[in-house]
Amino acid sequence: MGNVVILGSQWGDEGKGKVVDLFSERFDIVARYQGGHNAGHTVFIGDKKFVLKLVPSGILRPGKKAVIGNGLVLDARALLEEIDALEAAGVAVRQNLSISDRAHVLFPAHRMMEKMSEARPGRVSIGTTSRGIGPCYEDKIARRGIRIAGLLDRDFFRAQYDSVMQEKVTIAKALGIYEELDLAAIREQYEAFAERIRPMVCDTALLLADAMRAGKTVLFEGAQGTMLDIDHGTYPFVTSSSASAGGACTGTGVPPTRIHGVIGVAKAYITRVGGGPFPTEALDGAGERIRQRGKEFGAVTGRPRRCGWFDAPLLRYTAAINGFDSLVVTKLDVLDEFDQIPVCVGYRLDGREIAGVPATVEQIARLEPLYECLPGWGCSTFGMVSYEDLPQRAKAYLAFLENRTGVEVGCVSTGPERGQTIVRRGSRFEQLVG
Repeated sequence: MGNVVILGSQWGDEGKGKVVDLFSERFDIVARYQGGHNAGHTVFIGDKKFVLKLVPSGILRPGKKAVIGNGLVLDARALLEEIDALEAAGVAVRQNLSISDRAHVLFPAHRMMEKMSEARPGRVSIGTTSRGIGPCYEDKIARRGIRIAGLLDRDFFRAQYDSVMQEKVTIAKALGIYEELDLAAIREQYEAFAERIRPMVCDTALLLADAMRAGKTVLFEGAQGTMLDIDHGTYPFVTSSSASAGGACTGTGVPPTRIHGVIGVAKAYITRVGGGPFPTEALDGAGERIRQRGKEFGAVTGRPRRCGWFDAPLLRYTAAINGFDSLVVTKLDVLDEFDQIPVCVGYRLDGREIAGVPATVEQIARLEPLYECLPGWGCSTFGMVSYEDLPQRAKAYLAFLENRTGVEVGCVSTGPERGQTIVRRGSRFEQLVG
């Protein structure tokens, strides 16, 4: 038992929220390390459904501490609305949540800039959520962003805000697509937001270092998935942050030597939202059948997800980048009624079999997936909690995924609720989460 990273191994939406919520009770702190309120983690507790966009999923466990790391970009309005909604549902947030003073602040002008960018003539649409995440990260990298620490310093904030926002207005007007914003009123709103979040703000890197020195354990929660990582994903159809395991270090200030394990989360099939290549996308009735059975619609946006078959070469690639110790396979029950289940075991590019995932989206779009078909199990696995009770063909399917990816399947989710989970005895997964 130590400090563990849990993150998505595909294109996001793998069910990380449930996994983090379920196993966070075995850790002292849950720390989110990247992204913004474009990523939603859905957790079911009994008949209650929680959609968390910025607050780490571990907050749902009474008494557990939650940390929003420096790697996030925060829309203060969205954060406060989420906190208010959680507290109205009986979740104690304010006394258990710490926010990094080095996280960057997202403003309405960032949303304007993203809409402007996506609508620009000649640009290939990425299919973003238009929540301003990318432009906020752009300001961060361009060294003109405003961090939480700056937001809390009124004199500094006013000078910096006026300068940065006026620059955005000038750009938008020059391109002829300016959206009227009352910048002075927005500045006053954010000054009010600053006072509401001030008690939760601190140097979270120091907080985590002190906690680990005292023997406390940390679960690091990733958003999106590795194939949306700014460096390692299907660029430019990616998010604007480091969604891989390395982001846990840069996004929280914790050194890699203090991380003891990495767990990947993957659906028993695969989905993707927005634009970009998707080699195993099922464009026939099977894709729609998966979508309906799996309720594959965005937790934040409601957008229908593109659905397809499990991609073993892609998982081998993300396992190599992240160093997965174990894999959680979610939504196994969605495949219960399929007679045949194809699994992609390799790629052919321009008539030649290749190893790995190509770097360019143009090449990925030309990939021909090579499939092996496995027989379905034809009975319900919904809600099962014992690996031994799974149908033999379902166990054979999981064993096939292990063999083709090189990563153990240490945990299986058979439904959305906490109890609908199988942990394999003696697995590396069991060792890491206790």
